[in-house]
Amino acid sequence: MRRLAKRVGHLTPSTTLAITAKAKSLQAQGVDVCNLGAGEPDFDTPEHIKQAAQEALARGETKYGPVAGLPALRDAIAQKTSPQYHAENVLVSAGGKHSLYNLMMAMIDPGDEVLIPTPYWVSYPEMVKLAGGVPVFVETLESEGFRLTPEQLEAAITPRTKLLVLNSPSNPTGMVYSPKHLEVLAQVVVEHDLWVVSDEIYGALLYDGAIHRSIGSFGPEIFARTLISSGFSKAYSMTGWRIGYSLGPTQVIQAATAVQSHSTSNITTFAQFGALAAITGSNDCITLMLNAFNQRREYLYQAISRLPGITCLKPEGAFYLFPNISAMGIGSNQFAMRLLAEAQVAVIPGDAFGSDQHIRISYATDLDTLKKSVARMEQFLGVGLASRTR
Repeated sequence: MRRLAKRVGHLTPSTTLAITAKAKSLQAQGVDVCNLGAGEPDFDTPEHIKQAAQEALARGETKYGPVAGLPALRDAIAQKTSPQYHAENVLVSAGGKHSLYNLMMAMIDPGDEVLIPTPYWVSYPEMVKLAGGVPVFVETLESEGFRLTPEQLEAAITPRTKLLVLNSPSNPTGMVYSPKHLEVLAQVVVEHDLWVVSDEIYGALLYDGAIHRSIGSFGPEIFARTLISSGFSKAYSMTGWRIGYSLGPTQVIQAATAVQSHSTSNITTFAQFGALAAITGSNDCITLMLNAFNQRREYLYQAISRLPGITCLKPEGAFYLFPNISAMGIGSNQFAMRLLAEAQVAVIPGDAFGSDQHIRISYATDLDTLKKSVARMEQFLGVGLASRTR
């Protein structure tokens, strides 16, 4: 049998999927598993969004559409993001992940280096590899709130550096870059004539007065070098709808559109009418979910911080905690697998995000499940793990 393509062999298997599959297998056997691994809101899609899609179906909006997305949706996304953008600066794709993939394929040549601060979302380096690029990891410090410093960025740049990937609010840490911090990073990007891919999928989910601002908003030079990736999945609980988007200079968006034209063509037509209702409608649905997330965040942060041997920064955005488990004396994958097997709590190992000293916990689930999970973790850490590490 002929061999598979070499690019596939360079991909790293998803630890996230492995844990999720194990949790689902236990649940199928009747085991009561508390799943804190999910990266999606537990709320239903708001009714007005579903209604708009249903009405589009009834009108017969089921045919091919423009590859780049419905003009009205592209225009609404542009207006919502910045007055400097127009419909031609927008590409609607099959989720935020797809928008990132299109940008990577449009921007990266073989051998180009892409700077990825750690911890990072699991698919960044794999997309870079698929495009023929070289992911270069820049380790951020927990003491700095997992934020890339301008000094770290400067030191990581080489003649082959093509672009920087930024994610704020962050998956997996929940940390947010302040406007002042972003402005300094923007100066370094401009000085070295780099591109920056700004993943802003969690931009609407902020707490304690944290401010979301795109790095491209600090002047015309950085704006011309900024490519934004976002979508509807997180803020509007539309994960299964698979609608994301990217914004950037017309030339880049045209190139990414050409890539998409040979993969998916246009995104599901009637679903785009749901997205249009989301972005042009009331934000009350976001506020409702955000209030619930904040309540869960406060509870879980306090509860996790009290667990023996675990430390944790308080997240400022998204819906994740990233606790440090290094005092346990075992790696994150072993910790997560044992927590699932012995306490029936599913979390994601930090090594999937570039840090084997941490685990990712999602609070996009109900408060009762979070309380049950904490009780099980207390028993696991106080009895189960301690008895096996002595």
